[in-house]
Amino acid sequence: MNQRSRLSLLVIQIFFVSLMVALLGRLFYLQVAAGPTYRDAALSIQSRDVATPANRGFIVDSSGVPLALSKVALAITVDRTVIDKLPDEGVAVLRKLVKLLGLQYSDVWQRTRLCGELPKGVRAGCWTGSRFQPIPITKSADPALALRIVERSDRYPGISATPVAIRSYPQTLGVTGSHVLGYVGPLTEADLAGANGRTYFRSEFIGKTGLEIEYDEYLRGVPGIKTFIVDRKEAVTNTSQDTKPIAGNHLVTSLDVRLQAASEKALEGAVKRARSMGYRADGGAAVVLDVRNGQVLALASYPSFDPNAFERGLTIKEAQALYSEDNGVPALNRALQGLYAPASTFKAVSVVASKAAGYDLNKSYSCPSEVQVGTRAFQNFESKAQGTISMKKAIAISCDTIWYQIAYDEWVRDGGLRPKSNPNDHFFNAAKGFQVGVRTGVDLPSESAGRLADREYKKTWYEQNKAFYCNYRDRATKAQQTPFLLQLAQENCVDGDKIRGGDAVNFSIGQGDTVITPIKLAQMYAAIANGGTIWQPTIAKAVVSQQGEVIQTFEPIELGDISADSQTIAFLHDALQEVTLSGTSAGIFSRFPVPTAGKTGTAQVFGRNSNGTQKADTSWYASFAPAKKPRYAVVMMVSQGGFGASTSGVGVREIYETLFGVQGNIVKPELALFPKGKPPIKLPRISPAKKPAASILNPEKAKKEIAVTKP
Repeated sequence: MNQRSRLSLLVIQIFFVSLMVALLGRLFYLQVAAGPTYRDAALSIQSRDVATPANRGFIVDSSGVPLALSKVALAITVDRTVIDKLPDEGVAVLRKLVKLLGLQYSDVWQRTRLCGELPKGVRAGCWTGSRFQPIPITKSADPALALRIVERSDRYPGISATPVAIRSYPQTLGVTGSHVLGYVGPLTEADLAGANGRTYFRSEFIGKTGLEIEYDEYLRGVPGIKTFIVDRKEAVTNTSQDTKPIAGNHLVTSLDVRLQAASEKALEGAVKRARSMGYRADGGAAVVLDVRNGQVLALASYPSFDPNAFERGLTIKEAQALYSEDNGVPALNRALQGLYAPASTFKAVSVVASKAAGYDLNKSYSCPSEVQVGTRAFQNFESKAQGTISMKKAIAISCDTIWYQIAYDEWVRDGGLRPKSNPNDHFFNAAKGFQVGVRTGVDLPSESAGRLADREYKKTWYEQNKAFYCNYRDRATKAQQTPFLLQLAQENCVDGDKIRGGDAVNFSIGQGDTVITPIKLAQMYAAIANGGTIWQPTIAKAVVSQQGEVIQTFEPIELGDISADSQTIAFLHDALQEVTLSGTSAGIFSRFPVPTAGKTGTAQVFGRNSNGTQKADTSWYASFAPAKKPRYAVVMMVSQGGFGASTSGVGVREIYETLFGVQGNIVKPELALFPKGKPPIKLPRISPAKKPAASILNPEKAKKEIAVTKP
């Protein structure tokens, strides 16, 4: 054998040896080093996890009255993984099922469709969870009918019945509380994928809105997990894990169920009163704050909805109604999400601005019927001239033209259309001091920030809209090409990035582009009431375990102050009380036994409703009481509700009647909600949830119930 052949043989031997070493190394890695990993993976292929959702913790008011709790009910569920395999994809089964249960086929079919399976416009009432989890079509099934379904599994394939813990909102004293409490619902694919950084099991229900989602991590508890080992035929051979569910903790809030009921009733009454006067009144909001610490004592939005409907299962009609403009969009939380021009309630900000600009609040000023600004005459309310009056009287009777003159003069001093490099901007800065345009930070989701229409806003707005206004004739509809709108478009094209004289005077009386939420206005008036401190509105007071142990408390959060001196705040207290004595709300609060302070607001609204009618004014009333030693701030707003006093002012008085125990014109201390004048600070004792009975059917059928719940 020559040298070359020996070399070739050696190379081949080395190759085979290397290959054997690699194979032996890989085998060692798979069987020894990575053995536990692959053993767990193999086990997971043979195991099936069954999650038992935990009982959700209560939400209670400041005295321990349950606002949301859990109770046992019987659910009928549909397994999409089974019915989808049927020749007709379960149509026949569902038709037999709805006939037995007395439901509508269209509602049940919609309820069992994943939202992603349906076109965007027809998703009302669809299933937001996964097709791999049981889809409940009713949670209030008759036990006898449930047993018939379980016993005839051949007739109802993919249909099951099981006792479940459902969320219940008892609506004590008629309280709906839907916008503050929220509701729960099934998991979405995004939830299961960990979009919010949490791990869930498919059978869980979680908070979707309101306090339910804000404090979900405390309320939902820990589900129990039972892991079954199965063979290739899915027969159970063993149980490797069995942990019991741990019930969720309770949430103690600052709400008072009596005050919440009174606020909801007063708000609904205000809306209906406005409608009786011929206004559209498409909705409203009411907020009650403790001025000492910002705690929310009541929060209502109208129209409302029944949060229990989400547990029963929404019909298509109910789901569509939640977002229907004709119904006032009940899903909208107007207290936090509704944005409205604040109108004359904003004059409290203008007082602070005027003082900062050097105006003497104790002097008298002219209140003419109108003020000419450029080519436009800005008129007083009802075009009435009031002569020369004090600024206190100007607040009381809501004179507009005094503020027009002051705001216009300050605009001119700041340079007008050619502003100075460092303008004083007293009105804008006063609004910033009240944190207008900034979210209050209330512990509820989806709060709107509002809008402060200052110089920065105007520049941003101009960049976004310049092309439209500079090509208005080509881009606007014929209906939008009125002489006024054409002139406005031309002005916006030329100098839409600047604060104009009209912008300045409108800003001073809460009109124009500045918009706020009702809870923001309540925060602002609470700050005036307490001497200038801006508190973050809070609803949660504490989280309490099932055993009564306090797990966490939530302390008041101070956000800043309104940058007004004590003399200005004292002036505001006197002037706002004068509103109720001789001003625009004097008729409403005539002979009211508790001195209050407040301000009416009637905001003009530009535009038309969906039916073509002109939009009506927004009705506001912002207040605090008692006038001298304030404890509560109460704000009510009715969208398209007309005048501030006659609509919202009456509603606010009704809330104060409940707070202070007023009947007629007499205070009855025994009827006051807080006899000592202050909401409770001590946490209530929460009664433990009663355990469900051994059977939600009857004792004779307990064994059959076990068959119903068997995994």
